Amino acid sequence: MQTPFNPTYQKYPSQRYPIYARGGMVNASSPQASAAGLEVLKKGGNAMDAAVATASALTVVEPTANGIGSDAFALVWSAKDQKLYGLNSSGPAPMAASIEAILADKKDNEGKMPTFGWTAVTVPGAPKAWAELNKRFGKLSLSEDLAPAVRYAREGYPCSPNLALMWQRAYNRYKKPFDGKPEFDEWFKTFTPDGKPYEAGDIIKLPNHADTLEAIGATNADAFYSGEIAKKIDADSREFGGYLRYEDLAKFEAKWVEPIKVNYRGYEVCEIPPNGQGIVALMALNILKEFEFTEKDCVETYHKQLEAIKMAFADAFHYVTDPDHMEVDYNALIAPEYGAERAKEMGETAKVYTHSIPPKSGTVYFCCADGEGNMVSFIQSNYMGFGSGIVVKDTGVSLQNRGCDFSLNPEDANCLKPGKRTYHTIIPGFILKDGKAVGPFGVMGGYMQPQGHLQVAMNYIDFHLDPQQALDAPRWQWMRDNTITVETRFNSEIARLLQQKGHDIRIDLNTPSFGRGQMIVRLENGTLVGGTESRTDSNIACY
Repeated sequence: MQTPFNPTYQKYPSQRYPIYARGGMVNASSPQASAAGLEVLKKGGNAMDAAVATASALTVVEPTANGIGSDAFALVWSAKDQKLYGLNSSGPAPMAASIEAILADKKDNEGKMPTFGWTAVTVPGAPKAWAELNKRFGKLSLSEDLAPAVRYAREGYPCSPNLALMWQRAYNRYKKPFDGKPEFDEWFKTFTPDGKPYEAGDIIKLPNHADTLEAIGATNADAFYSGEIAKKIDADSREFGGYLRYEDLAKFEAKWVEPIKVNYRGYEVCEIPPNGQGIVALMALNILKEFEFTEKDCVETYHKQLEAIKMAFADAFHYVTDPDHMEVDYNALIAPEYGAERAKEMGETAKVYTHSIPPKSGTVYFCCADGEGNMVSFIQSNYMGFGSGIVVKDTGVSLQNRGCDFSLNPEDANCLKPGKRTYHTIIPGFILKDGKAVGPFGVMGGYMQPQGHLQVAMNYIDFHLDPQQALDAPRWQWMRDNTITVETRFNSEIARLLQQKGHDIRIDLNTPSFGRGQMIVRLENGTLVGGTESRTDSNIACY
């Protein structure tokens, strides 16, 4: 579709203010998804219903980062119970998948897990997360929660500028290696029906996606895990040499878990426990609480943040995996005494703590709140953009490629085993104070996520920035060794001083690589204060 302007070119810096509301608020990376959550709230649903509506809508309106075949995590504040609940709906490796099987079948990529295709697929958890949230806390039926997403998929919605950009990148990535390979045919059929990616303003319809969402809603997700959709997934997997089976889907259950937390300056910063990487943010904060920070934009603040996050990642890459397979109790990694010991290791110059190289990925994060006091921090992801590149025939189900993070070295903590959950990048965050909800927050974007959590939490707690400023502040990102990328808005003088301390500072023009975040804070009088990501198509819907 031709327009007289370039919708992705921003000549002037925009300025956003925090949004205030009372009845309810939904902060998401897509305006349509935020509207879906608000629609359900105004129909009498609560924040948990809104979360399901928003999550399912995002699979339709942002398929470049998530899908029905995603995994999901949530932190849920129940006003009735005055308690924070954790939900881990990440799926395990198929029971037929093992290091020995993949090597024997020559499904590996030079001794490593392949990035795309059926071998990288683990059991999808997102539909089960929606059903669990609705069943335990919702006021409406699952079908009612999914109705806006069904409508978007069936009737169509306009492609946004950033969505078009991500669609084009995925098409460029998939076209040459996957075109003509039968297992990827359905992806091209579903997402490039005219032989090319969608452009800004084009109307996108996903009829198979709509049918699948309706089936999930009518059966409380049973159709996906033990019904006709499960059978179609099994059939496709068998046809193309995958390891995922009907039995893997049928026995999957989402897990309600106790959130992990670190007391930071009187606030409790909360995360989902491993296999998620939320513990990375907590380990870093547990180190940083040993220091005083009076000024945000100074070299010592950034130096200590960078060293702490590198220490945390070094431990995470060595220890974190499915907690049933961890060598250490993950609580020991966030014990106050351990943070104090790690803080003593910090010097005046940059050190290398790990040589692991985080990959890029695609994820959607959102948060929501209602007038009753309920709040939800929710994240779901296909991992790398569209994920595995696999779409199950006639279902619209795009499957994540989370399994590519498994190691094929049996000595590694995160080595592949049947039924094991891999190290997971997607993490929702939540802040409490004196046992009461302050609010949800999150920053999506692969291994940027705990780094974003650290920066946003400190911006709010240490430097007293409002939710919008906490998100807008220029970000840094550790990449590997002592390599740090910073946004173009990052203070150049501080960058030079960090360089003198041994940090390899590089400017990155790709703004979305620094994460896409959302945040809500509830004031004592019940007023909701929301911030949304200025680096993408984010939107707040409220009343």
